[in-house]
Amino acid sequence: MCQACDSFLDRLFAKGVLHETGVDGLYGRGQAFEAVIEGMDRLITRIAANDRAEVIRFPPGMNRALFEKSGYMKNFPQLAGTVHSFAGSEKDHLALLDNIHNGGDWTGGQGATDIVLTPAACYPLYPIVARRGPLAAEGGLFDIQSYCFRHEPSKDPARMQMFRMREFVRIGLPEQAASFRESWLERARGFAETLELPHHIDVANDPFFGRAGRMMASSQREQALKFELLVPIESTENPTACQSFNYHQDHFGALWGIKTAAGETAHTACVGFGMERLALALFKHHGIDTNGWPTSVRAALSL
Repeated sequence: MCQACDSFLDRLFAKGVLHETGVDGLYGRGQAFEAVIEGMDRLITRIAANDRAEVIRFPPGMNRALFEKSGYMKNFPQLAGTVHSFAGSEKDHLALLDNIHNGGDWTGGQGATDIVLTPAACYPLYPIVARRGPLAAEGGLFDIQSYCFRHEPSKDPARMQMFRMREFVRIGLPEQAASFRESWLERARGFAETLELPHHIDVANDPFFGRAGRMMASSQREQALKFELLVPIESTENPTACQSFNYHQDHFGALWGIKTAAGETAHTACVGFGMERLALALFKHHGIDTNGWPTSVRAALSL
C-alpha cells in the first residue's frame, strides 16, 4: 500500500504515536501521545479551577454488585466487560495447562470476580456520595477520572476499547444540575476554539440496546438530555463525539438514594472529556508531528 493511501491509524503506528497490540481498539501510547494527554489534562484543570470541585481518581475496575445495581447490563450489555480469574483445584490447573498446550479454550476454568471493568468514570461516584448522607445546601461538584472499557472493537482509532474519561459531575437541586450543564456547553466551545479544532455541538443519545433501547434513545433525544461536541476524525460525514454533556434528571439520585439538604431526591449532570479522542482530533487536524502544531495550541498544552 502506498504511503499516501495509509489510514490515519497506520500513520499513528508508523510514527510511534500509538502502538499495535494485535487487538482492534487496544493500543499502546507513545511519548508524544501521552504528552498531549497530560497537556490537555492541565488545560482542563485550569478551565475548571475556580469551580473548586472535589477531586477523585478511580481505577479501571469497580465493585460488581454496585455495577449490577446501576442497571448498566439492562441498557448496554453489548459494551460491558467483566474480570474473571482462576479459582480451581490442582487438577483443574492441570486441565487448564493441557488446554493451553493443545490450543484449546482455557477460559472455562475462570470464574467471575467481584470486579467489573468501569464503563464510565462517574459510575463509582454515586454510591460514595450516597453513603455520605444528605448533600450540603450548595450540592456537590466532583472532578473525576478513570480508565474505562467498552467492548466495541473497531479499526477506527477513535473507538478504543480502553480509554480515559475525565468528568465533572454536579449533584444537587434540578436547577443546579441544569445550569451546570448549560455553563459547560458554553465552556466547551471556548475549549475547542483554544485547541483550534473544527467542531459543532448537537443533541445525541446513548447506545441503548435492543427494541426498548431504541425507544429510550428516542426519548433521550426528544428531552435533549444529552449533547455532544463533535469533531471530524475518521470522516466529516460522521464526526466523533469528543465531549458529552448529560442531564440525568433524578435517575442516579433515586437509584442510589442521594438526597438534597431538604431531603429531596437529588438531580445529577455531568460533562465528560474523551481524552484519547481529543488527542486524536489534535493529531488529525494539526499533524502527526506536534512540533508543527500551531504555536497557540502548543502553548495551551504546554508542549
